[in-house]
Amino acid sequence: MTINTGLIVLHTTKFGENSLVVHTLSRDYGRRSFLVRGVGKKASMSLFLPLNILEAEIVESSKSDLFTARNITAIHPLSGIRNNLFKNSMTLFISEVLYRVVKDGAAEQGLYEWCEKNILLLDNIQTDFSNFHIRFLLELAVALGFSPEARDLAPFVGDHYPVAEKFMSLSFAESMLIPLNGSLRNEIAEEILRYIEFHTESSVNVNSLKVLHELFA
Repeated sequence: MTINTGLIVLHTTKFGENSLVVHTLSRDYGRRSFLVRGVGKKASMSLFLPLNILEAEIVESSKSDLFTARNITAIHPLSGIRNNLFKNSMTLFISEVLYRVVKDGAAEQGLYEWCEKNILLLDNIQTDFSNFHIRFLLELAVALGFSPEARDLAPFVGDHYPVAEKFMSLSFAESMLIPLNGSLRNEIAEEILRYIEFHTESSVNVNSLKVLHELFA
């Protein structure tokens, strides 16, 4: 049986000489990993950059839970992201968060569409996107079903509560203009991650947050 579906790349693992296991958020399967054969050239590997949005034919198997993905194409070029060092670094962070927070096999309704919308939003923003990852984390909590209010974050954000409250009450455009330095952004992102950890009962050790801190210092 085969099915065409959309895939958002979260992570890849090398498999043998020229194959990959691509860990994805998929339109039809939820959080799922797929085997991709015949990967090795740089042109092929560029398909699997973090948060790339792909279309693929999935070949299901009764003998293995690891289905095969083939005839893979990029749905969106994401040139606004790939040509920008800062946005690329954000995709590393966001993909790592999704990879660690959304459990393999989970199928949260609407999560794929919500992620796709946010990736395209990041791709199209021209200026004032330094706070994007903080807003993304807060909206991810909503997308996962926690629907926090500002007071729910209080035990996690401590002295940064007034800033967190602003993010919760302002529009997206207004929240992008909240003046923060790199250290403060880093601290608030870590605190929201702790909130997400608490509710998902998981450990979210996101290494790429350090890169964002250095770039947006």
